[in-house]
Amino acid sequence: MKYFFTLVFSFNFFLPLYSQQQIKIMTYNLLNYPNTDTNIRNPYFRTIINSTSPDLLIVSEINTLSGVNSFLTNVMNYNSSIYSAGIYINGFDTDNAIFYKTSKFNFISNTVIPTLLRDINEFKVVNKSYGDTLRIYAVHLRAGDTSIVRRGGEVDSLRKRTNQLPTGTNFIVLGDFNIYGSTEPAYQKLIQDNAGDDGNFNDPLIMTGTWNNTIYDSYHTQSTRTRSFGDGATGGLDDRFDMILYSNGVKNDGGLKYVPGSLTPFGNDGNHYNDSINQIPNTAVSQTIANALHYASDHLPVYSIFEFGNATAVNIKVIPEGLYNSSLNRMNRKDSVSFYTRKIITPYNKVDSFKAVIDSFTFNASTVSRIANSGTYYIQINHRNSIETWSRFGGELFTEGITFNYNFTDSESKAFGNNLILRESKFCIYSGDVNQDGAIDASDLSIIDNDAFNFITGFVNSDLNGDNFVDASDALIADNNASAFVTKIVP
Repeated sequence: MKYFFTLVFSFNFFLPLYSQQQIKIMTYNLLNYPNTDTNIRNPYFRTIINSTSPDLLIVSEINTLSGVNSFLTNVMNYNSSIYSAGIYINGFDTDNAIFYKTSKFNFISNTVIPTLLRDINEFKVVNKSYGDTLRIYAVHLRAGDTSIVRRGGEVDSLRKRTNQLPTGTNFIVLGDFNIYGSTEPAYQKLIQDNAGDDGNFNDPLIMTGTWNNTIYDSYHTQSTRTRSFGDGATGGLDDRFDMILYSNGVKNDGGLKYVPGSLTPFGNDGNHYNDSINQIPNTAVSQTIANALHYASDHLPVYSIFEFGNATAVNIKVIPEGLYNSSLNRMNRKDSVSFYTRKIITPYNKVDSFKAVIDSFTFNASTVSRIANSGTYYIQINHRNSIETWSRFGGELFTEGITFNYNFTDSESKAFGNNLILRESKFCIYSGDVNQDGAIDASDLSIIDNDAFNFITGFVNSDLNGDNFVDASDALIADNNASAFVTKIVP
């Protein structure tokens, strides 16, 4: 479940509810693309993409930028221009790439995680409807049963990155893992839940032992063919190399959830163990699609369905002290406020965060948050030159389906430690913490005085009242609060 958060100064503001949105994320080893037979294989790839229609497609064994552009033009957008490609980085050996539906996602970045072998790519995208950020780690681990140690080393590089992510982060890993079973070190390192970090992955399937086994024939992804032609491995379907695993944040419904039972090795009907995928009959797909899978690549594409949850209206009222000045409201002063929800038990881990823009005409700002479950939380507010402020008890109740309202402005008791100041008729969060060290003191006054002496103007942290000038009016606010020894008060 999601909550739709609004930071407002006005008292009547209505926000709509949002329905759930399902997305299909697919991984596909394209088998050395492009190659001399690319023009022959493109129609087969088109058949597969038309049949699956993934919202996000992450591919491996794509070798050049021209190959990415070719696949985008001649496969993904052959019938209509609904996909874009993320930034491509040419690394050692074969590479990974991402394609996404522009109606559903914005691409943010491609960050390389170097290993001693192939690069791992962190693709970061944002869902347009909900504003959730999703990190996708694309891997193509070292192949061969003699490379067990090397695959483990590659996963070590991945876990170093994911272990550093905040608790509850939404991320998945997918691609061609070349892993042969559940006891392999690389697999164990992926799923190992270590104390002190939240960087492990969850496998939606429970498959113990060696995966090259008839009891797992419905989940094998390589090879689609039994005879040699062009390029690629033979031997028929008998290995589960291609997987999609997800973080604890996804498992725990932290704004994005895996739809149980949705993991699908496309085209595998469970009846082609050690056989080619297009051997008649294939009860999972049509013969046309089975032939396309056979001739396009030696791997099957694998997809899972993930779901962004409902959004529920939440209204929060908060005012930075320096901005609450009725004489300046004729100016359209814009600023941003960061909002966090935190667990009520030490160490008060962050559950969600967003940054919203406010302006002095409407004082309304909205975005989408991802509180997953009903419960009680602390509300934390951060503003660029104000004191960090938390809600009173950590007992602020979020109930699914019921609009949540919280007003920092009507009583000083609404803040933890009563850490608010009365300005005109409203309680505000203290302004003056220019250097964001949690205290308003001489160091902040020094910054303001220096900027005023140098006639600094514009959107700077030392401009407390938002009039685009650093002057005595800003210094007065900070000086009063410094004299009162104002500091942040948190649990």
